[in-house]
Amino acid sequence: MARKKERGNGSGTVYPRKNKAGKVIGYRGSYFGPDGKRRYVSAKRKGDAERALRQAMTDADRGLVFEAGTLTVENYLNRGLIDSVKDTVRGTTFERYEQITRKHIVPEVGRVKLKALTPAHLRGLYKAKLESGLSPRTVQYVHVTLHKALKQAEHDGLVPRNVTKAVRPPQVRREEMRPLTPEQVGALFGGARGDRLEALYVLAVTTGLRQGELLGLKWEDVDLDGGTLRVRRALTTAKGGPVLATPKTKGSRRTVKLPPTASEALRGHLERQLEEIDAAGPLWRENGLIFASEAGEPLDRRYVTTHLFKPLLGRIGLPQVRFHDLRHTCATLLLSQNVNPKVVSEMLGHASIAVTLDTYSHVLPDMQDSAARAMEEALS
Repeated sequence: MARKKERGNGSGTVYPRKNKAGKVIGYRGSYFGPDGKRRYVSAKRKGDAERALRQAMTDADRGLVFEAGTLTVENYLNRGLIDSVKDTVRGTTFERYEQITRKHIVPEVGRVKLKALTPAHLRGLYKAKLESGLSPRTVQYVHVTLHKALKQAEHDGLVPRNVTKAVRPPQVRREEMRPLTPEQVGALFGGARGDRLEALYVLAVTTGLRQGELLGLKWEDVDLDGGTLRVRRALTTAKGGPVLATPKTKGSRRTVKLPPTASEALRGHLERQLEEIDAAGPLWRENGLIFASEAGEPLDRRYVTTHLFKPLLGRIGLPQVRFHDLRHTCATLLLSQNVNPKVVSEMLGHASIAVTLDTYSHVLPDMQDSAARAMEEALS
């Protein structure tokens, strides 16, 4: 009786590879490329080989051919970014990964064969970038981009391990926060009175929203009578300009209670915007944004900071703090008034209370003193 021909000879089946003793040492799959030639993928585990084969067959259907043995870092990243990153991050984040790949990774290690990439290559890459003046934060982005792509390559059986696991990216020194004092906040509010973005600065301090969240607010997100606002989107910067996107995390989507100061500032801002709409006439671009240009278009975050916020601080005589320090000001003021850290964490949209406690640990000693006094009063 003739032996039945096994499937897998170009049909997309994964089969075991055995040594002379009959022990399974790995798995292999075969398929036909778009050029009609038989090609193979292999991995130590069956599941990894099946994933690699599915990907290879998908690429073949699209007319693409990737040889694991000759595949370079550049060629794989061009595909790996799409496979492992594009559908898992926001569009602006993907653009950042693509930029880092093109500007920093490919020129240094793009010609290295994927299977030949070693931790030494990455250490050399990071060192060269730091010495060229690239910030540790950007080098960390380089590391994250490579880690994501090589993680997929490992799963697909193209490399035996993800070499980024053996390399530590440079430490990023946390930039010192410079929250404003209550007196300085009063000076800011007074100096901004009458400014067309007065409400922006008031909300930044009283709600702790991130700059992108503030610039992404629409009037439909605000209930002035109920004194609440909902954070449902953020303004980010992409190649084509400002883009409205959903917040990064589930915790970032939240409802924040407005203090009377913020509600009053928003009412004044609405009156001013209605006047601007009348003045602009048909040139007004209606998109519902609370904070927009005089023509209704989204504001550029960097322009707001550099050309509006910083000069305002200079006119008032306040320190040249970052816009983000207004968020730190909100948290510091609340915690110094013994507001529950859990409430502050939810208000800021932190992923967990641990982030809040770690970020604002400098406020905690005063809170502990207050707690000790409260205990003493309770027992007396």
